[in-house]
Amino acid sequence: MNWNVIYKDANQNVYLDHIVKSIQWSGDIKQASRKLVVELSNTGDLRELFMTFEKGAELRLILDEKRELFRGVLFADQINAKGQMTLTAYDENIYLTKSKDTKIFRGQSASAIIKRLCNEFSVPTGEIHDTGYVIPKLVFREKTLFEMMVTALTETQKQNGQHFWITSKEGKLQLLARKEQEGKWVLENGVNLLDASYSQSIEDTRTQIKVIGDDAKKKEISANAKDGELIKRFGVMQHLEKPEKEMTKSQMEQRAKQLLKDLSTIEDQARIDCLGIPDVVAGSCVYVKESITGILGGYYVSADEHRFQNGSHTMSLTLSATDDIPKMEYTEEKKGAK
Repeated sequence: MNWNVIYKDANQNVYLDHIVKSIQWSGDIKQASRKLVVELSNTGDLRELFMTFEKGAELRLILDEKRELFRGVLFADQINAKGQMTLTAYDENIYLTKSKDTKIFRGQSASAIIKRLCNEFSVPTGEIHDTGYVIPKLVFREKTLFEMMVTALTETQKQNGQHFWITSKEGKLQLLARKEQEGKWVLENGVNLLDASYSQSIEDTRTQIKVIGDDAKKKEISANAKDGELIKRFGVMQHLEKPEKEMTKSQMEQRAKQLLKDLSTIEDQARIDCLGIPDVVAGSCVYVKESITGILGGYYVSADEHRFQNGSHTMSLTLSATDDIPKMEYTEEKKGAK
């Protein structure tokens, strides 16, 4: 495999391969954007630079001169007296974290909210999947675009159980449905797995749910859900939720069942180092076989860091047994609240 880093501004379109020393390409399912860090040697005689770089210009990472893995904006650079330089770029979704606003949305789905925000703030969009559930009302005060989008997706997931995630492709925001998938790539000790660590925890596990609120007539209603087997194993650990909006009894029961499904899981996380695979990034799924730690089965990739140096490609992955999409709880902020 051949890797190319391309720098592009208003005046030039340059392949940087001859001066690149190493590349780090990384992402986290809970972050708005992926990141590219390029280390290069920008001088040959310690007196004159090969070239200058403009903040706001574009960096691309290309595989075999045809497949684009990353397209982003140069946000920072650093150089020392020996001409050793580092460029840091983020994909276009970084702009979701750079603007704040106050908004009220009524009777709109999360996908409609995302389309509206992208249109208002000139964020290019690609594929946008329909999230279905129409959210009665959301009030945001001084929130970033990413916070608004993730909160809307969290409300959707709570109600209908469907998972969506925000990513970027060829400079355009994508909203994609997360589907059940099998581990296409097998990572195994003695083959392509270099190191591994594993942990489990029930600290955030909840064995029963209670949802309380008011109906349209301001009458207090509630709904409950519990997992008897988990209560026997771990004891009673109750999550209490009071939605900000009016809900019917059936809607509250649906919310309680979905919350139990989401919160009754045991946190199961692994960290592995292995030989690099370009397709394995945050949001994908892998199958792992590691005998000492006991890691065995399909895992979601929560975060990834790929390293390219001296012709080698390795990666470090954070894995989770559950689909750890970003979540932000909604609390309606009253007018005048800080």
